[in-house]
Amino acid sequence: MVQVAIGLYGLQKWFGGDFAPVVDLARRADEAGVDQVSLTDHVVMGENLGKYPYGRFPSGLDFPWFEPLTVLAAIAGATARIRLSTGVLIAPLRPAVLLAKQLATLDVMSRGRVSIGLGLGWQKEEYDAAGVPWEGRYTRLEEQIRVCKLLWSEAPASFKGSTVNFERIHAWPRPVQKGGVPVWLGLAPSERNIERIAELGDGWIPMERDPELLAGHIGRLRKAFVARGRDPQGLAVRVVLGAVFRADGTPDLDATLAAVPALVTAGVTMVEVLPLVFCRGPEDFDAFCQRLVAARGDAAA
Repeated sequence: MVQVAIGLYGLQKWFGGDFAPVVDLARRADEAGVDQVSLTDHVVMGENLGKYPYGRFPSGLDFPWFEPLTVLAAIAGATARIRLSTGVLIAPLRPAVLLAKQLATLDVMSRGRVSIGLGLGWQKEEYDAAGVPWEGRYTRLEEQIRVCKLLWSEAPASFKGSTVNFERIHAWPRPVQKGGVPVWLGLAPSERNIERIAELGDGWIPMERDPELLAGHIGRLRKAFVARGRDPQGLAVRVVLGAVFRADGTPDLDATLAAVPALVTAGVTMVEVLPLVFCRGPEDFDAFCQRLVAARGDAAA
């Protein structure tokens, strides 16, 4: 059965810019049966938003990007079963050993509810400000994931790479989840990235929303899983639904959710919807969550 997630993007607008009440929204989503919450990452913003590769960038330079792992830690303490994720965390901006410790700690504090989305971002300016080379970022991401998996399973641990090196270090705690925190990669479906996801990832977060195109990409990913001795049915895929609007410009949640069955047929396992688009404010949030949860059954019918 398809799972449903909510993206927390922009919900401070409902509270006069205060993001703290969003923790209570996550609690309400948890109680309603929503499967996952997700948060987007930017550490800093450069001024050239025109470089955004996916169309018009959705916010201005003064938009507050709250640090995702900090927010998810607060949500972990207020919830019981909902999973915690990002879409995506710009992993290379964090040192590999620190990222491993942060994710392990969050998994312990949430009692095993983290499914982290990792990616590279699109701004060189963000890397420059963090003192991280833009060049070699794919290698850095690969080595970060390898380091995380290593530190979550071995001690003492040693690693020799081009971006990180250490000898006989000990890193505790380890994630609660057997095998460590599931890693979902937000990468374009190039041949090399297909290999990366199949080798290092548990899930894929595509920008693509067209079911026919997704079916082809997911088929390639499943073949890559099989080539590595992995179960292709274990591949998880999360898609953010594109909002459908009525003729008067108002958002139509039912029409938006009507896309779910075709996405499931294509191989998508989770759909994410942004309450900021479909709710006038927190007064609409509970009904919104209930409709999302009902969509799981609609897709299975």
